[in-house]
Amino acid sequence: MNSRRKHTIVTTNEVPSSRWGIWKLAARPWTLPAAAAPVLVGGGLALAEGQFRPLVALVTLVVALLLQVGVNFVNDVQDYQRGADQMGERLGPPRVTTEGWLMPAEVWGGTWVVFGATALLGLYLVWVGGWPILGIGVASVVAALAYTGGPFPLGYHNLGEVFVFLFFGLFAVGGTYYLQTGALSPLAVWAGAFMGSLAAAILVVNNYRDLENDRRAGKHTLAVCLGRQGTQVEYTLLLGLPYLTPIGLWLAGAAPLGVLAVWLSAPLMVKALRQFYTLQGRALNRALAVTGKVELAYGVLLALGAVASALLA
Repeated sequence: MNSRRKHTIVTTNEVPSSRWGIWKLAARPWTLPAAAAPVLVGGGLALAEGQFRPLVALVTLVVALLLQVGVNFVNDVQDYQRGADQMGERLGPPRVTTEGWLMPAEVWGGTWVVFGATALLGLYLVWVGGWPILGIGVASVVAALAYTGGPFPLGYHNLGEVFVFLFFGLFAVGGTYYLQTGALSPLAVWAGAFMGSLAAAILVVNNYRDLENDRRAGKHTLAVCLGRQGTQVEYTLLLGLPYLTPIGLWLAGAAPLGVLAVWLSAPLMVKALRQFYTLQGRALNRALAVTGKVELAYGVLLALGAVASALLA
């Protein structure tokens, strides 16, 4: 859809009480745990090895959160410009551009402010970690812009889960660990895969909820291609494998016993599965929230388990 189409200010949702409230809604603070959890894991694994740099960890966390906010701004305005968020049809939280609460130019302005702040802080991380971190940073911003924009938007062509798995899993955990230690370990890579899988599961719930609307809008998410049953299988695998694989790693001597602490979050994981399979429409927002809690709880327990194993060794 033409990005210059008329921006009508007609809303079916209650307008936030302040301009700050509008920007807060655009930032989608409920998505921030997905950005924080892999940083906690990478830092926890480094701490377990006796290598931890607090300032580097703090800046890494802030950069991760800013990138997430930037991605949210980009998705808000680009989905509007492509016509993917039609008034009265959206099942998720309202989008500020579609609702007419902010003009597209305002959201783009906010996006560049956020990405600019990210770049300034990122210079410090590049100074610490060198060219690999620069590569991850540039790729993250480019991927954020390409997720719902450009000639081949990733989120519209079955690649959303791949994007999330890489940038919210392997790169986030691996990059954080590398900044702390100057190297990578097999366990850090595995942990990145676990976190990427859980982050992708969050996206699956979102796309499963919006499947019919996305199909009508020509948005070819993986959920649209797989259908209801196929997406249920995908979600089950993404949520279940991060719990099963650590058992094999521990038995093989490739991970400490502490990694099994993630199983303390299993009841929450079961709750997420039950809600995903039984709820429909807007009610799936509950499953979306629980899946996010699963990722955060899993990440905290994985980090704590690794540190505990090191202290008890």
